[in-house]
Amino acid sequence: FGRSLPKISLSRRRKLIIMANILSIGKSGLQAAQLGVATTGHNITNASTPGYSRQVMVQGAQIANGISAGFVGSGTEVLAIRRVFNDFLATQVTNAQSSENALGNYLTQVNQINNMLADPTTGLSPALQDFFNGVQNLASNPGSNATRQSMLSSADTLANQFQSMSSQLSDMSANVNAQIRDSVTTINSYASQLATLNNAIARAQGGNDAKPANDLLDQRDQLVSDLSKEIKVSVVKQGDDYNIFIGNGQPLVVGGTPYSLAATQSPTDISRTTISYQGNGTTFPLAENSLQGGKLGGLLEFRSSTLDTAQNAIGRIAIGLATTFNAQHVLGQDQNGAMGGQFFSVGTPVVSPATTNGGTMQMSASISNVNALTTSNYQVKYIGPGNYQVMRVSDGAITTTATMPVTIDGVDFSIVSGAANPGDTFLVKPTAGGAAGMNVLVQDTAKIAAAAPVRTNATATNAGSGKISAGSVSAGYAPASMSPAATMTYNAGANQLTGFPLVPVTVTNGGVSTTYAAGAPVPYTDGATISFSNVSFTIGGAPANGDTFTIGQNTNGLGDNRNALLLAGLQTATTLGNGTMNFQSAFGQFVNTVGNKAHELSVTKSAAEKLTSDAIEAQQADSGVNLDEEAANLMRYQQAYQAAGKVMQTASTLFDTLLSIGNH
Repeated sequence: FGRSLPKISLSRRRKLIIMANILSIGKSGLQAAQLGVATTGHNITNASTPGYSRQVMVQGAQIANGISAGFVGSGTEVLAIRRVFNDFLATQVTNAQSSENALGNYLTQVNQINNMLADPTTGLSPALQDFFNGVQNLASNPGSNATRQSMLSSADTLANQFQSMSSQLSDMSANVNAQIRDSVTTINSYASQLATLNNAIARAQGGNDAKPANDLLDQRDQLVSDLSKEIKVSVVKQGDDYNIFIGNGQPLVVGGTPYSLAATQSPTDISRTTISYQGNGTTFPLAENSLQGGKLGGLLEFRSSTLDTAQNAIGRIAIGLATTFNAQHVLGQDQNGAMGGQFFSVGTPVVSPATTNGGTMQMSASISNVNALTTSNYQVKYIGPGNYQVMRVSDGAITTTATMPVTIDGVDFSIVSGAANPGDTFLVKPTAGGAAGMNVLVQDTAKIAAAAPVRTNATATNAGSGKISAGSVSAGYAPASMSPAATMTYNAGANQLTGFPLVPVTVTNGGVSTTYAAGAPVPYTDGATISFSNVSFTIGGAPANGDTFTIGQNTNGLGDNRNALLLAGLQTATTLGNGTMNFQSAFGQFVNTVGNKAHELSVTKSAAEKLTSDAIEAQQADSGVNLDEEAANLMRYQQAYQAAGKVMQTASTLFDTLLSIGNH
């Protein structure tokens, strides 16, 4: 104690040692109280720090001193400053956050499409209705130039609407690409920081028996939490390190080594950003469906499950409308007396060879049946000689074929030239460019083919009640086949019609068709459909012997609306979805699909938000800072400090008393 001690007895010396021990006990209590105040203060000041875990001081009794009467305590020691952290609760929080962020990003993107489709004034549905209203008005007044111009204007509006929607969807795709790149950059940054923290924690803790570096551990766990908002992660502890895994077990962080993702161009679609994994000097693409959770998982799922389908669905309607309208328009006659031309331009399938292909083969695809079209893309893969696989991307259905060409879902896949190497792959998008490729080709009102190219007539001098219908033509009709006009005469004795052109004639009655050789008489059946040279008509009633009926070219179609009526009828014809949908119902089905998905995601996201909130609340109840509790701890440690000081004061007084006794 810095004093010159007089000679004292052994018993008094022992008492002095006991006094010194009391001072040491008080000092240890004083130091423990100081650390308790410091720990509590650290908790209070970090109560709002993201990721901070409450810390507690762990005390223990020092080794007691043995005396004749037993053991006398030697005070306290601080064993550790431990953070209150529960691995199970932390995992629940990261998983919940990953799911919530995936759903939130998916919902945000889907709502853009939903809002675009739901607009009652600028959406596709009003444009479709206005276009067919224009066609119906044309049928009502085919000779009016104003009506014809109105029909062309509504057609331009419809084509522009298709193009606008396609453009908006393309912009969304570009935006998704940008967000994917940003997310990859963020993930790589977190991976680098986590690897750095692994090293820092290992150095600070110096092994498993060292004291925990609480604040560094909190920083690392907060980074894991932030990373889970970008992508779903799995954490595996190994000693002091966190090893982080993503996807199908690809390591993102192993100890102090970070690995990285790369935003790369799709090998089969240059407009698409995909994810590749970089590690051990190699780079390879990752399957999109393996990268789930977080912002990145939500973006990838939105693109593959909704955005691609949206672009294809709009394209299918555009291609279906343009193709069927063109097919009927070319069978009509315009005001100049010519056959109708192509009314709309039709988007063609996009075929993209993979950049990794080693062969020289070039593929093409064309649409042969719009009614069979789906909203899926297709992947064509050459396996080896006599073995091609065509996979429908939407559901993974595979068609194996030994040769090309092959037709699947109304699409003809064929080889243009060259030879493929095993494994060569091609991506085919049959309808993705359909909306963007739709334009109105007819600009002259006189070239709208509202009339039919043939005209029929029952001779005015006929004695019977026989009547002939207005003729119609089908694909392959040539005007020359009706020049000169054909005159058919009824023979009552034989109940036959003669005078047909020297071509085969087919009679269809009750769904049963019979074909008669060129030049042969044709039995008369009341109301049966008669067809030859791609021209069809019916003769009904009771014709008299010698009655004649003619069919030939239409020489005056200015007021004829027969083809316009057929064009107007396409509005309700089930020309899509294998005969199950018309244009409006196909669009309505698509709108409902997007709307239902948006509602589903909204409900699911709300549930995910509740799960995340509950998980965070449970974690904070265990690891969070309670200011009331910390205030109580401050008072407790303050009182402990004061009491320890009193112990030291008492020991000093007793020591002085012993010394004074020794001086007497």
